[in-house]
Amino acid sequence: QVQLVESGGGSVQSGGSLGLSCAASGGTFSSYVMGWFRQAPGKEREFVTAISRSGSITYYADSVKGRFTISRDNAKNTVYLQVNSLKPEDTAVYYCAASSRLVGSRAEATYDYWGQGTQITVSS
Repeated sequence: QVQLVESGGGSVQSGGSLGLSCAASGGTFSSYVMGWFRQAPGKEREFVTAISRSGSITYYADSVKGRFTISRDNAKNTVYLQVNSLKPEDTAVYYCAASSRLVGSRAEATYDYWGQGTQITVSS
């Protein structure tokens, strides 16, 4: 029903920044809570951030708070993730996800649709 495609990943030095985008098609974008997760090599996928349907409420993992910013443009069916002050430990595949739940959640199981992921690599 919903397809998500991430873009904007790349390789940067420690302290650098990137802007990720996730374009959605199918369904009604504004009816979904949107989230970003990441998975580092050999690690489990972890919650990064989420944004409410209207964009008025955001949630962040403690590890990225103050450095990452999630936003959305419902008219463009797109959610964004601005990542600043990157650290080597931020190296991971970043996935966007859509949830039909009424409120945001950190729980991976509450998200119904997933993108293919985009790689961020941070070197020291």
